[in-house]
Amino acid sequence: MKTGSCLCGAVAFEITGELRPSVACHCTQCRKTSGHYWSATQVPDAQFNLTKDEGLTWYQSSKSARRGFCRHCGSALFWQMDGEGATSIGTGTLDGATGLHTSKHIFVKDKGDYYDIADGLPQLDTY
Repeated sequence: MKTGSCLCGAVAFEITGELRPSVACHCTQCRKTSGHYWSATQVPDAQFNLTKDEGLTWYQSSKSARRGFCRHCGSALFWQMDGEGATSIGTGTLDGATGLHTSKHIFVKDKGDYYDIADGLPQLDTY
């Protein structure tokens, strides 16, 4: 089991089962919500449990997806695609060592011009 939370602790969660490798998203929405690109793992909703949600707020960021964040400290935490049955979880919100690695970069056509991607991982223009 893995645990995680926002910066202030008003949102906390547990994850059971295997975590997907982290994916780095460079789309404009992820860059706007995080201040840079956003890296996330993902689990089926059945393996995701909120243990504290007093600060959790959901924002409908597009017609087909929403983002969860803490309304107290501003931490960007979750992303959910409508009907997918899975939750993407900001890798940096996990407690302790994750054992994860980044597997690829997505939406690199939207990346900021102030950085380069030079880690040799696959780079996709979209998803």
